Amino acid sequence: MKLNEHVKQQIINAIIQDGKQYDSAAKQARVLGINSSQLSRLKRRDIDRVISETKWISIARKLDVTIDVAAKWKTAQTPVYSYLQYQLNNCQSNGVSGLLCDQADIGKSYSAKIYCRTNKNAVYIDCSQVKSKQRLIREIAKQFGLDNIGRYKDVYRSLIFYLRTTTKPLVVLDEAGDLDYPAFLELKALWNATEFMCGWYMMGADGLKHKIERNLANKKVGYTEIFSRFGNKYQKITPDGREEMNDFLMLHTTLISKANKGPSNISKLYASTKGSMRRVFIELRKTKKSA
Repeated sequence: MKLNEHVKQQIINAIIQDGKQYDSAAKQARVLGINSSQLSRLKRRDIDRVISETKWISIARKLDVTIDVAAKWKTAQTPVYSYLQYQLNNCQSNGVSGLLCDQADIGKSYSAKIYCRTNKNAVYIDCSQVKSKQRLIREIAKQFGLDNIGRYKDVYRSLIFYLRTTTKPLVVLDEAGDLDYPAFLELKALWNATEFMCGWYMMGADGLKHKIERNLANKKVGYTEIFSRFGNKYQKITPDGREEMNDFLMLHTTLISKANKGPSNISKLYASTKGSMRRVFIELRKTKKSA
């Protein structure tokens, strides 16, 4: 895919806005996967052979710049969104931890990404992409703008020093059930080294809860400590009853559709999507394309 100049200027706008989250251009450049010279040129709106098309697309995805006009998405103040904004703010402000295990496809990841993109020193980690201990720690370091190349123990020590000395850092661990066992143990060590100096928030669907409960029952080393450090309870947003859950998803569908100027017949939209956030997005995208 080759992006036109208009789209690239939109990406630059997002880069400039994103820069407010960092105390140095070097940190922002590391997070974006480019060097400081390239970042400087982009901020001067120089787009001629500065970075590859692949890198343009990578940055657009990182900063949630919508390349497809029909796919533009406006955030709705859904119960999931409001709940997570409150939870993440509390963890970041007070250096505490939380554990959310809830149904998939209700907007947890989207809401967490929005929070981290709009709050300084908050980073979002998709654990499904960094399942091993080394990849996880290096990714957390990278998202904070630290050097994540070199000996693992040096990256680890630098990360701990940063988390202990920076102002109110927060690490959001999404899809945490995908992490392997050594990665979970390393999280325990990181938590111990940054107690009350860094906020932590672990999220996942039912699979994360089952994984923790299974390992607690089997008395696997480390899981009791991990569960304790993340609050000793599973937080949940969705209601338990089927009727209540249908009402919950209908409300989400209604709020999202209104925010994105969707069809007036919400019942029809809900019937075709069953409240799935991804399917609602697809249906609203079809509506925009046909408009």
